[in-house]
Amino acid sequence: MLRLQLMAILLALSALPAQAEVWKDYAPSDHVTELTVVSVKPNYFDNYITNLETTWVKAMQIQKELGYIVDYNVWIASNADSPNVWLTVRYENLAAMQGSEGRYKTFMEKLMASGMDEDANDKVSKGYEEYRTIVDRAVLHEVTYR
Repeated sequence: MLRLQLMAILLALSALPAQAEVWKDYAPSDHVTELTVVSVKPNYFDNYITNLETTWVKAMQIQKELGYIVDYNVWIASNADSPNVWLTVRYENLAAMQGSEGRYKTFMEKLMASGMDEDANDKVSKGYEEYRTIVDRAVLHEVTYR
């Protein structure tokens, strides 16, 4: 009877998952990706994607040129109703996500010099609220297994 109890205990303990440890078994990357999940109403999808080029994409390109971000992407789903757009911004690390007055001023100067019409941009951006919803936001770290 004692043997059966010991075997049952050993069997139960062997079924427990091993405890993984960060930095020992896996490591989150220093790079981080900010993910914004968007749901766009179907009849506005093409307008939204097109308008992103003159608003969000233009702003991201300037930030990339300034070295504030590593990269950015717009992702769309060909077979999803909602959400149907994912925006990603890749940063060197969490500290790079932190803004500053100097960086903001430099960015705005470059944005205006690029021919951005602030009033037109504001009108387009505010129009987004009528046909898109931000579903989720997350800051993601890629995992490397050891």
